[in-house]
Amino acid sequence: MAPAPAPALLEPGVDVDKLSYEIFSILESKFLFGFDDHKPLPLQSSPASASPVPPQPPAPRAPAGRVRILSVDGGCRPSDALLAAASLARLESFLRDTPARVADFFDVAAGSGAGGVLVAMLFTRGPDGRPLFAADEALRLFASWSTGSPSGSFSPPRKGPLGWVLRRKPGGLFRRVFGDATLRDTLKPVLVPCYDLATGAPFLFSRADAMEADGYDFRIWEVCAATCASPAAAVEMSSADGRTRIAAVGGGVSMGNPAAAAITHVLNNKQEFPFAASVDELMVLSLGSSAAGVDSASGRRRPVPSAAELVRIASEGVADMVDQAIAMAFGHNRTNNYVRIQANLFGLDNNYSARTSNADRLICAMEERLSQRNVESLLFRGKKISDQTNAEKLEWFASELIKEHERRKKSLIPVIVLKQVMTPRSSTATTTVITGTTTTSTTSTAASL
Repeated sequence: MAPAPAPALLEPGVDVDKLSYEIFSILESKFLFGFDDHKPLPLQSSPASASPVPPQPPAPRAPAGRVRILSVDGGCRPSDALLAAASLARLESFLRDTPARVADFFDVAAGSGAGGVLVAMLFTRGPDGRPLFAADEALRLFASWSTGSPSGSFSPPRKGPLGWVLRRKPGGLFRRVFGDATLRDTLKPVLVPCYDLATGAPFLFSRADAMEADGYDFRIWEVCAATCASPAAAVEMSSADGRTRIAAVGGGVSMGNPAAAAITHVLNNKQEFPFAASVDELMVLSLGSSAAGVDSASGRRRPVPSAAELVRIASEGVADMVDQAIAMAFGHNRTNNYVRIQANLFGLDNNYSARTSNADRLICAMEERLSQRNVESLLFRGKKISDQTNAEKLEWFASELIKEHERRKKSLIPVIVLKQVMTPRSSTATTTVITGTTTTSTTSTAASL
């Protein structure tokens, strides 16, 4: 009796290839567009043998509205946030209410480096209970800082017999602006990153954490000094109660574009944002840096980049990668829920910061950049020049903010539920308000939030 033939080895056929393709398509769609979890994986290769599955109704949309997120890129110099300051000044001018401020129309604000300083100025509570600065005031102050310091940094100019003392204290300027205000004195959730050399990991200053424990409540001026610190000069600081100590360098080293951190914070913080389940419930305005990439002293590109220049290049590269990733995550909702404002660097002279010492000319240069056509990130296709200008994008986003603001007036369900202080603490906050021509000091007692 002849032995039975050995079974032939199975070769991958059309059905196996089709199944692999369908699995990959589901995983890709889940990552990019939030694929429907209720749709079953097709285990049968034959369409005739598959039992029909009734379509699942879409998840109900949160009736309260969308969470409004502001993100500002970082840099160690005040000129790095000039474009963001000009964008927010233009945005504030588009809002209908005369006394409206940026903080009134955003639920979360994240800023890195100079962007963190800008966010702190617009979202810290002033003596009158309103934001410490209006956007146009912050723009003029950033322009004066950019032209008033020979090094282009946040250090005050070296004038008078005590000038060298002030320059040795990088936080002196910030302390005069913010006084003793802490993260608990911010009007809305604020996120500011830095890199902690003590732990070798990024550290995120957060109002939500400050509300939970005194050990995470830091003074605003120290937060600004930490997120703007250069890699060569770490800032040693501690929380308001002295329990938490860190050695910080600038946020641009670890998180030049904090938009992803802000989105993650909102989607995972169910206590403050109970209805934010996906990008459908978000609307994000991300403002890029206005860094020109030139030597601030000579106005020319160096043939061999310095260490600071290499850090800037790396930071801008990471910021672009984050922008691409967020555009991919928003998928088809990108055009309605995500707006990115940045200089496209085409057709304009980018040596503005090196060739002018006049604050008004700097502001005009930023206005000119707002008239540029907007740059958009596309799925797997890099970037393209939009048909709209940056200013037109801001005007459209302002209209969406107004619609959301009006929608909330008619809704009984709050979109955001701010955390309250878990460990009450009374603090006396001395705030110094600086304008382009005058300086006034006001001392007020800030009660617990």
